[in-house]
Amino acid sequence: MKARLQEFARDRAPFAGVFAHGMGQSMVFAILPALGREVGLAEVQIGIVISLSSLVFFVASRAWGRISDRWGRKPVILCGLWGYSIGTLVFALVFGLGMYGVVGGTLLYALIIGTRMAQAVVMSGTSPATSAHVADITTPETRASGMGRLAAANNIGSIMGPALAGTLAVFSLLLPLAVAAGAAAGAAELIRRVLPARQVLPGSHHTAARVRLFDRRIAAYLGLGIAVFTAFSVVQQTLAFRIQDTLALDTRSTAQTYGYAMMISASASLFAQAVVVQRLKLASLVLLRCGVPLLLAAHALLIWAAALPFFFVAMALLGLGMGLCGPGLNASMSLAVSAREQGALAGIAAAIPALGFILGPVAGTGLYQVDPHYPYVLTTLILLPACVAAFRVRPRPHAES
Repeated sequence: MKARLQEFARDRAPFAGVFAHGMGQSMVFAILPALGREVGLAEVQIGIVISLSSLVFFVASRAWGRISDRWGRKPVILCGLWGYSIGTLVFALVFGLGMYGVVGGTLLYALIIGTRMAQAVVMSGTSPATSAHVADITTPETRASGMGRLAAANNIGSIMGPALAGTLAVFSLLLPLAVAAGAAAGAAELIRRVLPARQVLPGSHHTAARVRLFDRRIAAYLGLGIAVFTAFSVVQQTLAFRIQDTLALDTRSTAQTYGYAMMISASASLFAQAVVVQRLKLASLVLLRCGVPLLLAAHALLIWAAALPFFFVAMALLGLGMGLCGPGLNASMSLAVSAREQGALAGIAAAIPALGFILGPVAGTGLYQVDPHYPYVLTTLILLPACVAAFRVRPRPHAES
């Protein structure tokens, strides 16, 4: 019995890291608009913080994917989690200095940007190493299901994160950041204890392989992923402002309400992954062809939403769409490359959300300052051709020699 429990814990441990990362990120995104306004930042300034850190995340995650082929998955996962934990604490400290008037102006803004970018360098290791771990332990037939479980772990964290952030924000806007740091540290300790010191990689994984960002085998999925996550990043960075300004809320009430909206989205995403992906066992392209139209409907609804129920419905549709698109993209790309390229591919897959978050937050917050409806007009226009492309792309399964 003890051996079986140990095996169970060892197999599930990497998912704890993704859970903690998902919970922490959703807490940060739920609280950041309120924190930014609390220290006097404009909407576009908050968007720039996310965009610059996403650029760093994009570059670093590709490198971490290849490093995980050489070092093994566990060391890279641990580096990412400890980097996230320590970086979040420093991020909270910087905002605390700003809220209490110790630091302000340009210096405060520079510290916020610098801290978040430094954190992104290290925390970007968790996602590609964990995705590569899932690719290691699944077959081509179970790959979509495995990626779905990984995404589900992230979304369970994303469900808890906003709810916790909204509850803790009543006491302090900084408390959610401290809890996020603690969750990442706890996950790191669990993985350190139960995951083998070095993963035994199948076949020729021992020789790290490179996959070009614009490799023809994954180019169509890369384009779809950038469109999906650019649109998602616009919503994530502007919806809190839209809710606050539309409903005339203060910063703490905004954090609570936006947290609930994110929780609804994450719950819908989890439903998609737990029921549709895991039980129906649909092909990865079918997941994309269902998910992208749902995203298009959600963003179109956000153009005209002016009351809380409409925001909640739109976020539910967005969550369903993202819950289908995430596993669909990851599985489609993973099946297109060889076993020895999984680590490098995982680095690219982890970088795709960051690519979307490079321009999306700045474009969204910039347009929001012109007109609150414009960000969602932009995302709808982005997703229209993506919807067409999802039905035109053809699978390119890799045949192992």
